[in-house]
Amino acid sequence: MPVKRRSVLGLALTAGLVSQARAQAAGLVVFAAASLKNALDEIAADWAKSTGKSSPKISYAASSALAKQIEQGAPADLFLSADLDWMDYLAGKNLIKPDTRVNLLGNKIVLIAPKDSKVTAGITAADLTKALNGGRLAMANVVAVPAGKYGKAALEKLGAWDAVKDQVAQAENVRAALLLVARGEAPLGIVYSTDAAAEPNVRIVTAFPADSHPPIIYPAAQTNDSSNADAKPFLDHLRSAKARTSFEKQGFTVLVRSASAT
Repeated sequence: MPVKRRSVLGLALTAGLVSQARAQAAGLVVFAAASLKNALDEIAADWAKSTGKSSPKISYAASSALAKQIEQGAPADLFLSADLDWMDYLAGKNLIKPDTRVNLLGNKIVLIAPKDSKVTAGITAADLTKALNGGRLAMANVVAVPAGKYGKAALEKLGAWDAVKDQVAQAENVRAALLLVARGEAPLGIVYSTDAAAEPNVRIVTAFPADSHPPIIYPAAQTNDSSNADAKPFLDHLRSAKARTSFEKQGFTVLVRSASAT
Protein backbone atom coordinates (compact mmCIF):
# COMPACT_ATOMS: atom_id res chain seq x y z
CA MET A 1 0.00 0.00 0.00
CA PRO A 2 2.73 2.54 0.81
CA VAL A 3 4.21 1.89 -2.61
CA LYS A 4 0.85 2.56 -4.22
CA ARG A 5 0.50 5.82 -2.30
CA ARG A 6 3.92 6.95 -3.45
CA SER A 7 3.01 6.09 -7.03
CA VAL A 8 -0.20 8.10 -6.86
CA LEU A 9 1.68 10.99 -5.26
CA GLY A 10 4.36 10.75 -7.92
CA LEU A 11 1.78 10.85 -10.70
CA ALA A 12 0.09 13.85 -9.11
CA LEU A 13 3.38 15.72 -8.81
CA THR A 14 4.29 14.83 -12.37
CA ALA A 15 0.91 16.05 -13.63
CA GLY A 16 1.39 19.29 -11.72
CA LEU A 17 4.84 19.82 -13.17
CA VAL A 18 3.59 19.11 -16.68
CA SER A 19 0.72 21.55 -16.21
CA GLN A 20 3.15 24.20 -14.93
CA ALA A 21 5.53 23.56 -17.80
CA ARG A 22 2.72 23.91 -20.32
CA ALA A 23 1.65 27.19 -18.75
CA GLN A 24 5.19 28.52 -18.94
CA ALA A 25 5.64 27.28 -22.50
CA ALA A 26 2.45 29.04 -23.51
CA GLY A 27 3.96 32.39 -22.49
CA LEU A 28 2.39 35.30 -20.71
CA VAL A 29 -1.25 35.89 -21.65
CA VAL A 30 -2.80 39.32 -21.11
CA PHE A 31 -6.49 40.16 -21.49
CA ALA A 32 -6.88 43.89 -22.07
CA ALA A 33 -9.60 46.40 -22.91
CA ALA A 34 -9.70 47.16 -26.64
CA SER A 35 -8.90 50.84 -26.08
CA LEU A 36 -5.45 49.91 -24.75
CA LYS A 37 -4.21 48.29 -27.97
CA ASN A 38 -1.90 50.98 -29.37
CA ALA A 39 -0.16 51.75 -26.10
CA LEU A 40 0.00 48.18 -24.84
CA ASP A 41 1.38 46.76 -28.09
CA GLU A 42 4.25 49.23 -27.84
CA ILE A 43 4.83 48.51 -24.16
CA ALA A 44 4.80 44.73 -24.70
CA ALA A 45 7.32 45.01 -27.54
CA ASP A 46 9.59 47.14 -25.37
CA TRP A 47 9.34 44.67 -22.50
CA ALA A 48 10.24 41.75 -24.76
CA LYS A 49 13.20 43.66 -26.18
CA SER A 50 14.54 44.74 -22.79
CA THR A 51 14.12 41.33 -21.12
CA GLY A 52 14.87 39.00 -24.03
CA LYS A 53 11.62 37.15 -23.35
CA SER A 54 8.81 36.39 -25.76
CA SER A 55 6.32 39.19 -26.19
CA PRO A 56 3.13 38.64 -24.16
CA LYS A 57 0.13 37.30 -26.03
CA ILE A 58 -2.49 40.03 -25.70
CA SER A 59 -6.19 39.50 -26.37
CA TYR A 60 -8.12 42.74 -26.87
CA ALA A 61 -11.89 42.97 -26.50
CA ALA A 62 -14.57 44.64 -24.41
CA SER A 63 -13.78 44.40 -20.69
CA SER A 64 -17.13 42.69 -20.16
CA ALA A 65 -16.35 39.94 -22.68
CA LEU A 66 -12.87 39.38 -21.25
CA ALA A 67 -14.13 39.20 -17.66
CA LYS A 68 -16.73 36.62 -18.67
CA GLN A 69 -14.05 34.58 -20.46
CA ILE A 70 -11.87 34.61 -17.35
CA GLU A 71 -14.88 33.54 -15.30
CA GLN A 72 -15.36 30.62 -17.67
CA GLY A 73 -11.77 29.48 -17.24
CA ALA A 74 -9.87 31.22 -20.05
CA PRO A 75 -6.12 31.00 -19.30
CA ALA A 76 -5.29 34.67 -18.76
CA ASP A 77 -2.46 35.78 -16.48
CA LEU A 78 -3.30 39.49 -16.32
CA PHE A 79 -6.52 41.45 -16.77
CA LEU A 80 -6.62 45.13 -17.68
CA SER A 81 -10.16 46.50 -17.53
CA ALA A 82 -11.51 49.82 -18.77
CA ASP A 83 -13.60 50.25 -15.64
CA LEU A 84 -13.73 49.25 -12.00
CA ASP A 85 -17.00 47.33 -12.32
CA TRP A 86 -15.63 44.37 -14.29
CA MET A 87 -12.55 44.09 -12.09
CA ASP A 88 -14.86 44.18 -9.06
CA TYR A 89 -16.94 41.47 -10.73
CA LEU A 90 -13.94 39.14 -10.92
CA ALA A 91 -12.78 40.12 -7.44
CA GLY A 92 -16.19 39.17 -6.08
CA LYS A 93 -15.73 35.70 -7.54
CA ASN A 94 -12.18 35.38 -6.14
CA LEU A 95 -10.72 35.31 -9.66
CA ILE A 96 -7.99 37.94 -9.22
CA LYS A 97 -5.14 38.27 -6.74
CA PRO A 98 -6.19 41.30 -4.67
CA ASP A 99 -2.66 42.23 -3.62
CA THR A 100 -1.70 42.73 -7.29
CA ARG A 101 -4.59 45.03 -8.15
CA VAL A 102 -3.73 48.61 -9.11
CA ASN A 103 -5.65 51.53 -10.60
CA LEU A 104 -3.36 52.15 -13.55
CA LEU A 105 -4.85 54.72 -15.94
CA GLY A 106 -7.46 57.39 -16.51
CA ASN A 107 -9.16 58.48 -19.74
CA LYS A 108 -11.82 60.80 -21.21
CA ILE A 109 -14.78 60.31 -23.54
CA VAL A 110 -15.38 62.49 -26.57
CA LEU A 111 -17.85 62.98 -29.39
CA ILE A 112 -16.29 62.22 -32.77
CA ALA A 113 -17.17 62.61 -36.44
CA PRO A 114 -15.52 61.42 -39.68
CA LYS A 115 -12.39 63.41 -40.48
CA ASP A 116 -13.90 65.24 -43.47
CA SER A 117 -17.24 65.93 -41.79
CA LYS A 118 -18.15 69.58 -41.33
CA VAL A 119 -20.55 68.85 -38.49
CA THR A 120 -20.32 70.90 -35.32
CA ALA A 121 -22.34 69.97 -32.28
CA GLY A 122 -22.76 70.52 -28.61
CA ILE A 123 -24.00 67.74 -26.38
CA THR A 124 -27.55 68.92 -25.84
CA ALA A 125 -30.49 66.90 -27.09
CA ALA A 126 -31.26 69.50 -29.78
CA ASP A 127 -27.64 69.75 -30.94
CA LEU A 128 -27.15 66.00 -31.26
CA THR A 129 -30.46 65.42 -33.00
CA LYS A 130 -29.65 68.11 -35.55
CA ALA A 131 -26.10 66.86 -36.12
CA LEU A 132 -27.19 63.24 -36.53
CA ASN A 133 -29.78 64.28 -39.12
CA GLY A 134 -31.39 60.84 -39.02
CA GLY A 135 -28.05 59.00 -38.89
CA ARG A 136 -26.65 56.75 -36.19
CA LEU A 137 -24.70 57.53 -33.04
CA ALA A 138 -21.99 54.87 -32.74
CA MET A 139 -21.31 53.68 -29.19
CA ALA A 140 -19.98 50.58 -27.50
CA ASN A 141 -22.70 48.43 -25.92
CA VAL A 142 -24.31 50.71 -23.34
CA VAL A 143 -25.27 47.93 -20.92
CA ALA A 144 -22.01 46.02 -20.53
CA VAL A 145 -19.05 47.73 -22.22
CA PRO A 146 -17.36 50.47 -20.14
CA ALA A 147 -17.10 53.07 -22.92
CA GLY A 148 -20.79 52.59 -23.71
CA LYS A 149 -21.76 52.79 -20.05
CA TYR A 150 -19.76 55.99 -19.57
CA GLY A 151 -21.29 57.47 -22.73
CA LYS A 152 -24.85 56.64 -21.72
CA ALA A 153 -24.29 58.03 -18.22
CA ALA A 154 -22.98 61.28 -19.70
CA LEU A 155 -25.90 61.63 -22.12
CA GLU A 156 -28.37 60.98 -19.30
CA LYS A 157 -26.67 63.54 -17.05
CA LEU A 158 -26.78 66.10 -19.87
CA GLY A 159 -30.43 65.37 -20.66
CA ALA A 160 -29.77 64.06 -24.16
CA TRP A 161 -30.20 60.29 -23.85
CA ASP A 162 -33.94 60.10 -24.47
CA ALA A 163 -33.56 62.18 -27.63
CA VAL A 164 -30.92 59.93 -29.21
CA LYS A 165 -31.35 56.46 -27.70
CA ASP A 166 -33.33 55.17 -30.70
CA GLN A 167 -30.52 56.25 -33.03
CA VAL A 168 -27.69 54.54 -31.17
CA ALA A 169 -25.73 51.90 -33.10
CA GLN A 170 -24.27 49.68 -30.38
CA ALA A 171 -20.95 47.97 -31.17
CA GLU A 172 -19.29 45.06 -29.37
CA ASN A 173 -16.44 47.26 -28.12
CA VAL A 174 -15.21 50.84 -28.36
CA ARG A 175 -12.81 50.17 -31.25
CA ALA A 176 -15.71 48.76 -33.28
CA ALA A 177 -17.70 51.94 -32.57
CA LEU A 178 -14.67 53.98 -33.64
CA LEU A 179 -14.51 52.07 -36.92
CA LEU A 180 -18.15 52.84 -37.73
CA VAL A 181 -17.34 56.55 -37.64
CA ALA A 182 -13.97 56.20 -39.38
CA ARG A 183 -15.71 54.44 -42.29
CA GLY A 184 -18.43 57.08 -42.47
CA GLU A 185 -21.12 54.59 -41.52
CA ALA A 186 -22.16 56.77 -38.59
CA PRO A 187 -22.01 60.59 -38.56
CA LEU A 188 -21.16 60.73 -34.85
CA GLY A 189 -19.76 58.44 -32.20
CA ILE A 190 -18.74 58.38 -28.56
CA VAL A 191 -15.33 56.90 -27.80
CA TYR A 192 -12.36 57.48 -25.55
CA SER A 193 -10.13 60.41 -26.42
CA THR A 194 -7.28 57.91 -26.81
CA ASP A 195 -9.23 56.05 -29.50
CA ALA A 196 -9.85 59.27 -31.39
CA ALA A 197 -6.13 60.07 -31.23
CA ALA A 198 -5.26 56.64 -32.63
CA GLU A 199 -7.56 56.86 -35.67
CA PRO A 200 -6.59 59.39 -38.39
CA ASN A 201 -9.98 59.15 -40.11
CA VAL A 202 -11.94 60.75 -37.27
CA ARG A 203 -11.83 64.09 -35.49
CA ILE A 204 -13.01 65.20 -32.08
CA VAL A 205 -16.12 67.36 -32.19
CA THR A 206 -16.27 68.04 -28.46
CA ALA A 207 -15.33 66.47 -25.15
CA PHE A 208 -17.75 65.40 -22.42
CA PRO A 209 -17.44 67.18 -19.08
CA ALA A 210 -15.59 65.02 -16.55
CA ASP A 211 -18.44 65.40 -14.06
CA SER A 212 -21.04 64.06 -16.51
CA HIS A 213 -20.03 60.42 -15.92
CA PRO A 214 -18.24 58.26 -13.32
CA PRO A 215 -14.44 58.62 -13.28
CA ILE A 216 -12.84 56.56 -16.06
CA ILE A 217 -10.34 54.27 -14.34
CA TYR A 218 -8.43 51.33 -15.80
CA PRO A 219 -7.46 48.78 -13.11
CA ALA A 220 -4.98 45.94 -13.69
CA ALA A 221 -4.46 42.71 -11.75
CA GLN A 222 -3.08 39.20 -11.97
CA THR A 223 -5.66 36.46 -12.20
CA ASN A 224 -5.99 34.05 -9.31
CA ASP A 225 -5.20 30.99 -11.42
CA SER A 226 -2.03 32.47 -12.92
CA SER A 227 1.28 30.92 -11.90
CA ASN A 228 3.30 32.48 -14.72
CA ALA A 229 6.58 33.83 -13.38
CA ASP A 230 6.45 36.74 -15.83
CA ALA A 231 3.06 38.04 -14.68
CA LYS A 232 4.30 40.22 -11.83
CA PRO A 233 7.36 41.55 -13.71
CA PHE A 234 5.16 42.59 -16.64
CA LEU A 235 2.62 44.16 -14.30
CA ASP A 236 5.50 46.06 -12.69
CA HIS A 237 6.68 47.11 -16.16
CA LEU A 238 3.27 48.68 -16.79
CA ARG A 239 4.17 51.09 -13.99
CA SER A 240 7.63 51.89 -15.33
CA ALA A 241 8.78 55.22 -16.71
CA LYS A 242 9.00 53.70 -20.20
CA ALA A 243 5.42 52.48 -20.01
CA ARG A 244 4.28 55.86 -18.70
CA THR A 245 5.73 57.51 -21.80
CA SER A 246 3.81 55.11 -24.07
CA PHE A 247 0.55 55.56 -22.19
CA GLU A 248 0.82 59.34 -22.09
CA LYS A 249 1.74 59.48 -25.78
CA GLN A 250 -1.62 57.83 -26.51
CA GLY A 251 -3.44 60.30 -24.27
CA PHE A 252 -3.97 58.25 -21.10
CA THR A 253 -3.53 59.73 -17.66
CA VAL A 254 -1.20 57.55 -15.59
CA LEU A 255 -2.57 57.20 -12.06
CA VAL A 256 0.34 55.38 -10.43
CA ARG A 257 3.84 56.48 -9.54
CA SER A 258 6.45 55.03 -11.86
CA ALA A 259 8.21 51.91 -10.60
CA SER A 260 11.73 50.98 -11.59
CA ALA A 261 12.01 50.23 -15.32
CA THR A 262 12.44 46.56 -16.29
